[in-house]
Amino acid sequence: MSDITIGQYVEGRSLIHRLDVRVKLVLMLCGITFVFIAGNYFSMALITAFTIFIMLLTGISLFKYIKSIKAVIMIVLFTAILNLFYGSGEPIFKWGFMEITEAGINNAVFVAARVILIVLMSGVLTFTTSPTDLTDGLERIMKPLKIFHIKVHEIAMMMSIALRFIPTLFDEFNKISNAQKSRGADLESGNFITRIKAFVPILIPLFISSFRRANDLATAMECRCYNGGDGRTRMKVLKIKPRDIIALSVSVLVFVGVILCNIFLPYPER
Repeated sequence: MSDITIGQYVEGRSLIHRLDVRVKLVLMLCGITFVFIAGNYFSMALITAFTIFIMLLTGISLFKYIKSIKAVIMIVLFTAILNLFYGSGEPIFKWGFMEITEAGINNAVFVAARVILIVLMSGVLTFTTSPTDLTDGLERIMKPLKIFHIKVHEIAMMMSIALRFIPTLFDEFNKISNAQKSRGADLESGNFITRIKAFVPILIPLFISSFRRANDLATAMECRCYNGGDGRTRMKVLKIKPRDIIALSVSVLVFVGVILCNIFLPYPER
């Protein structure tokens, strides 16, 4: 649980920190799209190198990014192992009805790489963008939806609050878990069903604490006369600057490179 880093903001003055939040949101969405578009090892290597380059530009310790991967490593391994046995061609290894082919290995590598890259890209966004800026950026991007009478500001606010409270809830989980262990609770022995039942005394206080926090937050917003996005002004006005144009241009070149790699370079057996 201590490896959960989603929603954590790391203050800094790097180039990535100072980019317009709308640019970062658009680039993250485009990056995730091109992670799935990358169809061979060359295009995947290009998007991976670009992601690592962006991570280095943030000035944030790589250990923090590794912690974010550790939180989903079991999902990565599980999906990779499943895809290992899906593939046509001559089997490299066979045991009973299970067989591993070159196509299966390629599938496993691509699935694992895609999940890891998505986690890293999401980490770059949340590590370098404060919840307030993220709310403003989401609201600006979804602004055209207002013509359909959709409450864009409220949706953006809910998404930002939910993202912000992820690390808070996991921290609360650790506190309650340690408190139960100090009272003699055994959370690690027994079969799967027994261990699930042992977590009930943790989940109930966690839900109660979550509702209490939500109520406190609602009270605080009401005391500050919060009434949604109508008539609200902003302390920071978002403006596209030259560094944002440069970031978009470099990203477009990388994405074009991914497409060219897909067109002119060979695909692995799938």
